[in-house]
Amino acid sequence: MIMNSDDERFFADLAGAETEAKDDYEVELAKASTGTVAERAASRASAGPKILRTKEEKDEIWADGEPEGQLTVDVYQTPDNIIVESAIAGVAPDDIDVSVTSDSISIRGARKREKTVRDEDYLYQECYWGKFGRSIILPQEVDPEGAQVKFKNGILTVTLPKANKKKVHKLKVRVD
Repeated sequence: MIMNSDDERFFADLAGAETEAKDDYEVELAKASTGTVAERAASRASAGPKILRTKEEKDEIWADGEPEGQLTVDVYQTPDNIIVESAIAGVAPDDIDVSVTSDSISIRGARKREKTVRDEDYLYQECYWGKFGRSIILPQEVDPEGAQVKFKNGILTVTLPKANKKKVHKLKVRVD
């Protein structure tokens, strides 16, 4: 990875090292688009086709070619559990799929638009409608069999019990 001088200063400051210049770092913020859907589509089309390079990028497109939005999540832990929470407003519980293994969780679903609005009638369009998903590698093993899922007031909460590696199962040696 090649770092520019801003990156080097950032990491040097983070590590507590003194640098010659204490300039402000350039930060690029995501901005909501204010153009119409048609203007944004034309802008994307003029930029040329997006080349999918990684497996993860390719996995974001489902069989019908519709891109998949990335679900935002909060992941935290308690002494006994790992908790995954996500605000999924406007989605029916039947349209959410949660899959858990001992080391990962995947959440997929679709938010369906109930009315049809013509592109030219939008003044702003910031809500995501369509398929979404998120896969997370967990920081430690969990017991998928003990996982619990709740969906209340548009908040999906998945409770994953941590695998108890400290619990030792002693075996009695039998003589034959």
